[in-house]
Amino acid sequence: MSLVLASTSPFRAMILANAGLEFETEAADIDERSVEAPLIAADATAEDIAVVLAEAKALDVSLRRPGDLIIGGDQTLSLEDELLHKPADMDQARRQLLRLSGKTHQLSAALVIAQNGAAIWRHVSVAHMTFRDLSPAFVGRYLAQVGDNALRSVGCYQYEGPGIQLFERVDGDYFTIVGLPILPLLSELRALGAADV
Repeated sequence: MSLVLASTSPFRAMILANAGLEFETEAADIDERSVEAPLIAADATAEDIAVVLAEAKALDVSLRRPGDLIIGGDQTLSLEDELLHKPADMDQARRQLLRLSGKTHQLSAALVIAQNGAAIWRHVSVAHMTFRDLSPAFVGRYLAQVGDNALRSVGCYQYEGPGIQLFERVDGDYFTIVGLPILPLLSELRALGAADV
């Protein structure tokens, strides 16, 4: 039985590796927007959408890897009950950062473990992130500094890097913020006999 991360995210892989886990990676092949569309239409919460997306990823890889434990993860960002997505370009990133300026948004990080095509564990953690008031000039300098990295996350920031400059207050676990709540995952893997850490 192997442990498999259903993602090619370098951040998630780094967290697992730093925790001392031995695992493989295999990307899930799902269309996230088509999975979430009916959930949004049904007014599902950001937490529920994160869990459903994480489960879809875990199940997709699980069907190809019988017997293995598959970890699927996803993270959503919601602002005033609206789900935001990764920006398509730098202009959209600029507009999104200015929209988040001075406001509190919610990050929901979900994990699902699947085995043999069935979800056997689900978890979601939430962090509340408050941006400081950002001037258009600062946003321009910030985007020039981080470049295309702003397009790799829904909030246009990597919290573990220069993105920390955007915040006034943060309520939540660091690992939730970076997209993989490791402590509950480690606890469940130990319970399953899949981790000796």
